[in-house]
Amino acid sequence: MAIVERTSFLPVPQDRVWAVLADFAWISLWVPEIDHSCLLTEGDPDIGTLRRIQMGRTTLVETVETWEPNFTLSYAIGGLPSLIRSVTNTWRLEPGDEGTNVTIISDVDAGPHLPQKVIARLFGRRFGSTSDEMLAGLAARVTAAGQR
Repeated sequence: MAIVERTSFLPVPQDRVWAVLADFAWISLWVPEIDHSCLLTEGDPDIGTLRRIQMGRTTLVETVETWEPNFTLSYAIGGLPSLIRSVTNTWRLEPGDEGTNVTIISDVDAGPHLPQKVIARLFGRRFGSTSDEMLAGLAARVTAAGQR
């Protein structure tokens, strides 16, 4: 298992950051490498909501596992290579001085044996890089004057 954590301070209120994360279908609006995103379930997002992500020829399905408005969102990512048992992304929001501390934690599990742990660390590095891009995209989205 590999756990990769990235944190960024955004100079906007916590509820404004949550509003972007909670608009769960539209991650493609602020993560440049995502070509398309949509919900596969109806109704307001909550635990169990499914989101489809398209990045080039790769399709992922994300399932919400934790939904605590203004504080925590986590989702399991399905559709990854079979070498990976599971990946969960968790977003945590905490109030900071005149803004919000945003943390994204990627938990990558490839199995308990040494070669599997190496694979998890390699995938974890990739997820860390993706998390940096996601945080940058989120920052741009929440600080933009005209949100969707």
